[in-house]
Amino acid sequence: MPDERSASETYRLVSGKYRAEIVSTGAGLRMLEFDGSPLTETYAAGTKAPLSAGLVLAPWPNRVADGRFTFGGIEHQLEITEPTRNNASHGFVRRVEWSVVDRSDARVVQTVDIGEQKGWPYPLTLTVAHELTPDGLVVTATAENVGSTAAPFGMGFHTFVRVGDVPLDDCTLEFSAGTRLQLDPERMLPNGPSVETAGTDYDFRTPKSLKGVWLDTPFSAELPDVDGRAQHILRAPDGTATVLWTDREFDWVQVFTADPAHDQAYPDRGRALAIEPMTCPPDALNSEIDLLVLQPGQSWSGTWGMEYRSA
Repeated sequence: MPDERSASETYRLVSGKYRAEIVSTGAGLRMLEFDGSPLTETYAAGTKAPLSAGLVLAPWPNRVADGRFTFGGIEHQLEITEPTRNNASHGFVRRVEWSVVDRSDARVVQTVDIGEQKGWPYPLTLTVAHELTPDGLVVTATAENVGSTAAPFGMGFHTFVRVGDVPLDDCTLEFSAGTRLQLDPERMLPNGPSVETAGTDYDFRTPKSLKGVWLDTPFSAELPDVDGRAQHILRAPDGTATVLWTDREFDWVQVFTADPAHDQAYPDRGRALAIEPMTCPPDALNSEIDLLVLQPGQSWSGTWGMEYRSA
């Protein structure tokens, strides 16, 4: 596993009217623009990503209760990285340096090895490719079990979205989600089964205003759209939109509102919205809901992306 370092390389990608910057720390998406208009929140080059903006979350996304889980009949104790809630949060790779294995004007591929460490005896190799196309950003993630035993695995991306400089409260959000997983508001861990969203405040199947809305909620996709992708659409009053889409490998999404009223403002923006593609919900190492299990030598791959949509 690489050591954490303060320095981070930046890789600039260009394709048509799209421009992106990817950093080596956490293989993070630092910014994405279309024709000069931002589609993601960003932060100053060379600084730590606020609220894990754009970073890769693996080998589990979100939280593990008390940092403890059992797999294959063996109990493991992970390092507690969210001490205020006594959880292990967001895996191992978001604060370490990834290595470039391929690079072009519109594409960068980075990789990192997860070795055996406290509470995690499962060697894995992760690879993330960020590619700009004329239609937008495509992110392809792969994981390979390079160990000698079966390994549990989950992955997420802590992606913040925006539509130009339009304030979040002036935007609407729309996406298909059949259910949401109930969470304990104190520890942000599951405290009940998934429940239907239809007809509730969590129903975003038609555009819904985000004015005053606060979310930190895991949703499961209802069905992909006709092109095989689930689409999450943040739309400005003029009809322009930023679309984050996922394939069926990322069958969960955590929707999170950074909000000064909840002591989590996004720097220089205040309220901001994260739409986080995930392969599994919070605490999946314990619940095993949609938890991937990779056999020795087995690989997994999933894809998501972002695009600008005109009015």
